[in-house]
Amino acid sequence: MKMDGKKMKDLLQKRLQSDYRTFTFDSKKDVLRIENTTTGKGISIELPGIIAKWETMKDKAIDEVVYYVEEALNVMGAEHTLAGSEKHIYPVIRSTSFPLEAVEGNRFLYDEHTAETRVFYALDLGNTYRLIDGELLAKENWDPEQIRQIARFNVRSLPTPLKSDTVAGNTFYFLNTNDGYDASRILNEAWLREMKGKMEGTMAIAIPHQDVIIIADVENDTGYDVLAQMAMSFFASGHVPITALSFLYEDEGLEPIFILGKNKKRSE
Repeated sequence: MKMDGKKMKDLLQKRLQSDYRTFTFDSKKDVLRIENTTTGKGISIELPGIIAKWETMKDKAIDEVVYYVEEALNVMGAEHTLAGSEKHIYPVIRSTSFPLEAVEGNRFLYDEHTAETRVFYALDLGNTYRLIDGELLAKENWDPEQIRQIARFNVRSLPTPLKSDTVAGNTFYFLNTNDGYDASRILNEAWLREMKGKMEGTMAIAIPHQDVIIIADVENDTGYDVLAQMAMSFFASGHVPITALSFLYEDEGLEPIFILGKNKKRSE
């Protein structure tokens, strides 16, 4: 089936249908707007990025968007405050297909990270979270840079317990605490530098979904193949998938790598 904006809109609307929601579709921009009629709050989804992911992920791409929208709508309209909640502000890594705004003109606070990922900022509410947006910042008169600094500090304070496995002469380290911020630990530069110091070969990283980070000590070409297979497997099974691509960790930061067979190819 060839996917287009209208077909994607129909699929999402069917999955997200509720007596308390309204849907508006802008066919020119391929943007679907979902609003909670009780709170008057909603979220806009740009469909081209979802369609691109659907080409490879199929229903998994739909599952991902449905999860994002459900989470966002569940916390919208409730009163939350940043003051006094500083210890509960964290960065979260999301794919570049994640919506950038809750309502038109009210963007989430986010930063570019890699070609595959962006960094958003969340107020942890226990069983869920609220993404920090311009409206919340304005209401409490907070500087975005203040949020960034607090979030980065908090992610550095999270524990980093690792399990390891050796495959074909390559060592793989897994972090999986299921606290919602496993992938976010890729922003802990001090920890990454510490891990790099332990490497015998080349350090590569994968964040296939929200609740895992894989660090590989790659000593031969087989290591890249194994990492790619692991990343794809986790990506396909994760509740909140991020990217099936892996990254080289070098002095200048993260560089996506595309792995085909036994050959390693860096992105240009």
